[in-house]
Formats: sequence, structure tokens, C-alpha cells
Amino acid sequence: MNTLTPFEFSQQAYDLAAEPKQLLVVPNAGHVDLYDDVGLIPFTKIAEFFTASL
Repeated sequence: MNTLTPFEFSQQAYDLAAEPKQLLVVPNAGHVDLYDDVGLIPFTKIAEFFTASL
């Protein structure tokens, strides 16, 4: 759970971003958890997005 940045902020940034875009929510990950626990990072989803979008 991210207690530092509310989900609404992420949703607003996503809504304002240009295409291509994809909102990727990582369950059970807080604001800095992806720095501390790389096992939470969805590398496959990220690679799929870059492959399809770049």
C-alpha cells in the first residue's frame, strides 16, 4: 500500500499523459518498495509495453 502518494495522483497523471500509455499498478508495493525489492518489479509487463510502443 502506498501511503505517500495516493492512487488518485497516479490516475490523474495517467489521464493527462499522451499515448502510448499504460497504467501499471503493482499489488502490495508501496512508494519505494520497487527500489528495495526488485522481485516486485513486473519486468515482463514493462518489456511488453516498450516492445509494443517504441
